[in-house]
Amino acid sequence: MNWNKTLSYLRRYWVLYAMLILPIAFFITFRYIPMHYIQIAFKEYSIVQSPWEMKWADNNGFEYFIQAFSNRDFIYALRNTLMLNFLDLIFGFPAPIILALILNELVFKRFKRFTQTVVYLPHFLSWVIISGMALQLLAPTNGLINILLNRMGFDSIPFLNDPVYWVGTYVVLGIWQSVGWNTIIYLAAITGINPELYEAASVDGAGRFRKIWHVTLPGLRPTIIVLLILSLGQILSSEFDRPYALSNKLVTDVSNVISIFVYNYGIRGLQFSLSTAVGLFQSVVCVIFLFAANALAKRFGERGIW
Repeated sequence: MNWNKTLSYLRRYWVLYAMLILPIAFFITFRYIPMHYIQIAFKEYSIVQSPWEMKWADNNGFEYFIQAFSNRDFIYALRNTLMLNFLDLIFGFPAPIILALILNELVFKRFKRFTQTVVYLPHFLSWVIISGMALQLLAPTNGLINILLNRMGFDSIPFLNDPVYWVGTYVVLGIWQSVGWNTIIYLAAITGINPELYEAASVDGAGRFRKIWHVTLPGLRPTIIVLLILSLGQILSSEFDRPYALSNKLVTDVSNVISIFVYNYGIRGLQFSLSTAVGLFQSVVCVIFLFAANALAKRFGERGIW
């Protein structure tokens, strides 16, 4: 190793390395040091003892994992989490790609910028606000949409009170809230495509749809693969505010997800070991999906995320 070159390099770029001190300290303090509390999943929780001093739980420390998988509420929460996340992936993942392709083809730049601004503004709304808007628009008796349907002679649609309609409403609202923000990523990727490829396609007589299919989509493929891997890595994770804000007693069979289960049993029920075990299981499964998706992407010739 050439120490003179190394020292010369550090003298030149020491400011960049100094800037890394704060983020590294943040991750060590708030991400890695708290990891020793994972032990709570395998021990009998005591508020007056540190995780190192707590007694091991029964069944070689796996008592709370056994309790979780014996709990009917957890099984339902696991099923609902997988179902809602798969629906979000199937319908929500392609939405920003399609929107980015449409915006990229718009000729009028001012209208394009205006549309892009309008569609990503919902990203900044909290789910409490969105749920209030949904209640005003979709309520079965006094919701604006159902009032219009009734005046046109149609029956009211129980968007928020019937489990099947609630799942559809949940997915649609999720797409509406996030599609504009995710579109920015794809529009940025499109700008990185070599314009000469479009010129060559025009010379060959390709129309707009041919250019999209043979130039734009292949140029977006690396970005799509990376974001798909990250989405699969979150297949068992669940938001708390979105299902909790939109939920009600009539749809708890499909709205109770793992995050709500952890809230009910951990925060309200004070069963901290059980909720920690559930959270650890959730994280391990997400990591497995992440590694599997990345390995699958590399097997098909893509770069993956590492």
